[in-house]
Amino acid sequence: MKFTRVLAAGATVLASAVALAACGSSSSSNSSSSAKQTINWEESAEIPTMDLSKATDVTSFNQLNNVMEGLYRLGKDSKVEPGLATKTTVSKDGKTWIFTLRKNAKWSNGDPVTAKDFVYSWRRTINPKTASQYAYLFEGIHNATKISAGKASVNSLGIKAEGNYKLVVTLDKRIPYFKLLMGFPLFFPQQEKAVEKYGSKYGTASKYMVYDGPFKQTGWTGSNLSWSLKKNPDYWDKKHVKLNTINYSVQKTPSTAYNLYQSGKIDAVALDASETKNLKNQKGFTLRPGASTFYLQYNEAKNKNLKNANLRRAISLAINRKALTSALGGANKPASSLTAAGLTKVEGQDFATKAKDTQYSKYDPTEAKKLYKKALKELGVKSISLTILSDDTDAGEKTTETLQSEIEENLKGIKISVQNLPFKTRLSRSTSGNFDIVVSGWGADFADPISFDDLFTTNNPNNNGKWKNSEYDKLIAASKTTSNSEERYNDLVKAEKILLKDQGITPLYYQTTAWLIRPNIKGVIYNPAGANYNFKEAYVSSSK
Repeated sequence: MKFTRVLAAGATVLASAVALAACGSSSSSNSSSSAKQTINWEESAEIPTMDLSKATDVTSFNQLNNVMEGLYRLGKDSKVEPGLATKTTVSKDGKTWIFTLRKNAKWSNGDPVTAKDFVYSWRRTINPKTASQYAYLFEGIHNATKISAGKASVNSLGIKAEGNYKLVVTLDKRIPYFKLLMGFPLFFPQQEKAVEKYGSKYGTASKYMVYDGPFKQTGWTGSNLSWSLKKNPDYWDKKHVKLNTINYSVQKTPSTAYNLYQSGKIDAVALDASETKNLKNQKGFTLRPGASTFYLQYNEAKNKNLKNANLRRAISLAINRKALTSALGGANKPASSLTAAGLTKVEGQDFATKAKDTQYSKYDPTEAKKLYKKALKELGVKSISLTILSDDTDAGEKTTETLQSEIEENLKGIKISVQNLPFKTRLSRSTSGNFDIVVSGWGADFADPISFDDLFTTNNPNNNGKWKNSEYDKLIAASKTTSNSEERYNDLVKAEKILLKDQGITPLYYQTTAWLIRPNIKGVIYNPAGANYNFKEAYVSSSK
């Protein structure tokens, strides 16, 4: 899942990343919030889309996770919990899944949610005309790959409705993480009537949507920086939804957000470096891993110089990751793998540790200089100029400034320019390949390394730099067909080591969120992987 931005120093990169000021600064607004069951939350960036077939980023999925619901919900620590499915039956070979749906689920327009809504949604997402960047996650569902390639009808996808409340899904192969996928918003239902009614406007503003989750979104126009989630009176489990309103505002500057918190205008704030340092001993301070990695993507398709592996290696070795994480603050850690640290363990060892690169994903300015000279000779040029693209936030600017300084200092003669743009614009530029080097971030959609490693297969839409390696592709494909978990993880480790030896991407850091949580806000469920924040169980208590 693409991240919205790098937050300011000391903060982190989750779209709803928050940290709360010291307990002593709570304002009188809390008592009224308690009575009204209202909280004021911050987002780190504007919403790109509410169309789940087209969403790719954390901000969008955080919203969708709270206003929509699928077969399952992901609870604490990504535990699979019942959503719209009241019963699941799986065949012995793991290829046929039968879901029985609850009969009291409704859309916010009053219509019932049925199995046909899932069939329509999945077919719409997998349809090449929709151009979903996430269609690859359907791989393994019968005929999904052929449909994505335009070689089969969307109606042949392995999903069908047997009546209104029985959904049957057929797989071409057992998918080890299939149940986790069903808790990801990409696989949620969509109402065909609403999509056809709103046409090209569907998902572009709050009013051009229908919702089946705990909340309904209001007040988002498609470009504004504030909106609300209201308790959905048509939600099947509304009696267990305690919050009435979640007010969102986009805060790109942590110092401004902190001032708003102190004045009682927001209940949550992401801390910058100095705030993280000063408040780390306060009650409620919490560090939360984000199951995410930030890295550089090189546009090999646009810039022929970046096709040179030694140039990419030189750039990686020229970056002091400890200095970068120090500038960003918080508990971010230098990265030496693509898969985030702590995501999953293999034989008791962190997968990221098994897959890490010790040759080029480190700081070694002496070796960087040697490889840079070698690259210049191989390319037949005397100097190189490159532009690094990132977001227009405090930390986005700190990141590009730090990278610019370190690369130019350690690779004499190279010219690095920086460009910091609004998230939505930067995301569009990344997707369209309009960059030299881009600071990218990815958070796991579910707790499995494939969520990262799938990204850099040759035809994956998220492979914006167009790096490719046939052996890498073969290993990723093999990992999806074996039922032997040891073989599967070995294939993924081998693949990641190929990517990092070639520096197809350059890992920068693993993200961790620094929080101070206001004591009277309870029950917010946080998932390192997936949609991150679930407000269904949240409430405001009378105690502060």
